[in-house]
Amino acid sequence: MKPDTIVALATGAGRAGVAVIRLSGPAAGATLKALTARDLPKPRVATREAFCDPRNGVSLDDGIALWFPGPRSFTGEDVAELQIHGGPAVIAAVIDACLSQPGVRVAEPGEYTRRAFENGKLDLAEAEGLADLVDAETEGQRRQALRQRRGALSAVYEGWRGKLIEAAALIEAEIDFPDEDLPGA
Repeated sequence: MKPDTIVALATGAGRAGVAVIRLSGPAAGATLKALTARDLPKPRVATREAFCDPRNGVSLDDGIALWFPGPRSFTGEDVAELQIHGGPAVIAAVIDACLSQPGVRVAEPGEYTRRAFENGKLDLAEAEGLADLVDAETEGQRRQALRQRRGALSAVYEGWRGKLIEAAALIEAEIDFPDEDLPGA
């Protein structure tokens, strides 16, 4: 069973010059095509688009569309990003138009990161580092979270894992072959 497609505001809520709405899942491409009434843009190329409500053709906004076909996206799924004007009415209208498409629903908090983890794009320590990066309030917190997000903690854990596997193998060998002169024992 294919997962559904999620949509959410990726930037902070409230009035802003630019807002980013992100879609992830199997209907991301079809939804982007429905909003623009055009073919998908080239992957990873920002393209200026007029966004319209697919139910009635009413113009919603002009902005930038980005297309990231899976698995080469943050979540590992097809992802579309819409960079629109950041007024609350514009944001609400564009999200509502996205939700009118089959299989699209509002994302739960942290769901994009969860999907990236489930699809092997991030390990658990990197996902936690991303959450810490978003919550960072000081320069030290930012630097530490960025190191974790980039895999520094995962590398430490992987080193420990290798040492534990080696120790377990030596213990098993000592149990299985107690009379043998084994290396490292």
